[in-house]
Amino acid sequence: MHPSRLPLEELLKQTRRENTRASGPGGQHRNRVATAVRLTHTETGIMGQANERRSQKRNAEVALFRLRINLALHFRPPLRDDDFLKSFSPSDAWEKRRRGTKIKVNGEHDDFPAILAEVLDQLSVQKDNLAKTAIDFSVTTSQLIRFLGIDPHALHAVNERRKILGINPLRI
Repeated sequence: MHPSRLPLEELLKQTRRENTRASGPGGQHRNRVATAVRLTHTETGIMGQANERRSQKRNAEVALFRLRINLALHFRPPLRDDDFLKSFSPSDAWEKRRRGTKIKVNGEHDDFPAILAEVLDQLSVQKDNLAKTAIDFSVTTSQLIRFLGIDPHALHAVNERRKILGINPLRI
């Protein structure tokens, strides 16, 4: 299972947490108390951090969400032979947000990192063939592009891979 799809408690067991002081505006509390949080996924070295809040607890929540997004963007599990042999079915999280051939999801929703990882993993299996991946997820190609556009980094990462493969970039 992709790390961004793990239950939060399981993912936290695979991370190292660092609390530091944040610089910049925010007054004495921000400059004197270690409210900034950095979470590092120990297996991949991928990080998520937050320091914009005065609350360490809130920064930890934001850092965890950012870690999940970064894992979705930058970690592809190694492909196995059975990834190509078995038929693909989208997750329940994807299906709950699909309305016919459209997908309704907010980039700030708790499930977004897991759904993004699922789409990026399937794109990897399909060698960035957007049409085949859209069919796998039962949505239109334009809906899949719009979904990737929710996070500009996701669209950029896919376009970088497509560029290497000599495929035209995606545009919203």
